[in-house]
Amino acid sequence: MLTFVPCRAVGSPLVMDPNSICRKTKQLAGKQAELCQSQPEIIKEVIKGAKLGIRECQHQFRSRRWNCTSHSKYFGKVLQQDIRETAFVYAVTAAGVTHAVTQACSMGYLLQCGCEATRSRGPPRPATSTDTGTEAVRWEWGGCGDDVEFGYEKSKQFMDGRQKTGKSDIRTLMDLHNNEAGRLAVRNYMRTECKCHGLSGSCTLRTCWRKMPPFREVGNRLLERFHGASKVMGGNDGKTLIPVGRNIKPPDKQDLIYSAESPDFCLPNRKTGSAGTRGRVCNSTALDMSGCDLLCCDRGYRDETVVYEENCLCRFHWCCVVQCKKCSVRKKLSLC
Repeated sequence: MLTFVPCRAVGSPLVMDPNSICRKTKQLAGKQAELCQSQPEIIKEVIKGAKLGIRECQHQFRSRRWNCTSHSKYFGKVLQQDIRETAFVYAVTAAGVTHAVTQACSMGYLLQCGCEATRSRGPPRPATSTDTGTEAVRWEWGGCGDDVEFGYEKSKQFMDGRQKTGKSDIRTLMDLHNNEAGRLAVRNYMRTECKCHGLSGSCTLRTCWRKMPPFREVGNRLLERFHGASKVMGGNDGKTLIPVGRNIKPPDKQDLIYSAESPDFCLPNRKTGSAGTRGRVCNSTALDMSGCDLLCCDRGYRDETVVYEENCLCRFHWCCVVQCKKCSVRKKLSLC
């Protein structure tokens, strides 16, 4: 079970406990306090989205030295640094909130929103006919499209709302940028899905709607941005971010940015939030970050055989019971 506790800033991925987030209203910025007071049902979806983002972070970083542990003692320290990992957490959390709120709209869980309005939009494609002169395929919007604009706006209101008006230090600028990159990883990759209608599957009419990408796809895309993240520094005006290094193009809105190098996360360090990698499962044959040499920081590893039970030889009995036996399974693990 994931635990989120108050830390550096209200509205950060850490402050995501639905039972306490709206209690300390004095710490909340205008938009956050407004959402808490007038739309508590949306706050519940915000919480779900934040947790969705952290679970995705743990999946994407499962084989890295820092594996997005949710233990507050370590997690909070990592988020206090201006490093790549922090950029990813903010982006994937903002994306999670966008995704969860939008999904709640489509499922009818929220009174403030529903399916995407499509009346003013043109057809997905113009009607076409084949060269053989067969009947043209007609297209129309229908179904329940995802209202991603609503989810985008609520994510922006809450995730960006913690920043104080007029504050423009480099950390604030980076947080806002990475939040936006996360939201765009959902909004900019909407897809069109269609269903055919017609006798015998002739598909003389297609009803189409827009859907969000699966959140795993969003996480994969943000991980690519993590690997290509841009290092920046603050401009003299205090309102701009400048890429570090010559001939480096300015990061676009979908890029992740950071200003400090990450620690190696090899050994436990309370200051940096590193839990170390001792005892972590590694892959003795892999050459990437999951390999024992890299994950264990060249400290070596040991092989260990574990025995556990799992269901096996399952049979279905009419009606409607599945009965399984318990089988012992031996598995060889490599541990740092």
